Amino acid sequence: MPQHAALASDLQPVIALHCSGAGAGQWRQFGDTLDSRYDLIAPEHYGCESVGPWRGAHAFTLADEAAVTIEIIDRADSKVHLVGHSYGGGVALRAAVERSDRIASLTLYEPSAFHLLKAIGARGAAAFAEIQAIASKVDEGVITGDYCGAATSFVDYWGGRGAWASLRPSVQAALTRWVTKAPLDFRALIAEATPPNAYADLRFPALIMRGGHAPAPTRLIAETLPTLLLAARLMVFDGAGHMGPLTHAADVNAAIARHIAESQAKSRQDSPLLATPYVNRISARYTEEAIA
Repeated sequence: MPQHAALASDLQPVIALHCSGAGAGQWRQFGDTLDSRYDLIAPEHYGCESVGPWRGAHAFTLADEAAVTIEIIDRADSKVHLVGHSYGGGVALRAAVERSDRIASLTLYEPSAFHLLKAIGARGAAAFAEIQAIASKVDEGVITGDYCGAATSFVDYWGGRGAWASLRPSVQAALTRWVTKAPLDFRALIAEATPPNAYADLRFPALIMRGGHAPAPTRLIAETLPTLLLAARLMVFDGAGHMGPLTHAADVNAAIARHIAESQAKSRQDSPLLATPYVNRISARYTEEAIA
């Protein structure tokens, strides 16, 4: 899947941002779900082999990661639909804030916008401590050269105990090569400076999704974002966890495609902003697809 070729003016751009440790291939099935009216663009993040490492010109920030997405938005002939999972969701939020007038819709599955946890009281403090603990564990593995141990800790936290052992050796090897980027991802998400009230300026339709078995930090973020965004709703996939876009790809992709189509079909005048957030619950089918 090409990263970002020249945008076709007769197609509606859909930009999909992958989670940490994955790549553009995460969205292959999603591309098959979209109909021919849309042009799917899946840029890869720093740390992916197609992009290479962050070169350290200054301290890495979420804005640095979002720069490629913003460039794609600026080159598009029309507003874009923006999709993100986990780290990709955090990057998508940053891009949406910077180009709020250029977004047609936003769809996020458990965005790891950890900076929001600092403003959510006691529950936020507990969830923030949890994510700091796993970030510190991964940091320690990278600093000491135990890349395999760092990757194992990372994958088992997000995918559940035993997730690492279930991966194919080739996937384990790829994640072990990638894991030196993980500390930068954690720090960029935690240090993001966008204040919670800035999200009130995002007035386009937004779908926030989480798994029924979401980890505490991303569960709380997913539940909080619809109270900050003016036109947002929350959808819960009861059988899924944080890696729902991979383990429950058919259901998650269908929900994303449906939200994009509905947003495309409705003008702002025909679609009044939601007065209050609401929850859509579905029982997603379970598939045996591992993290890839």
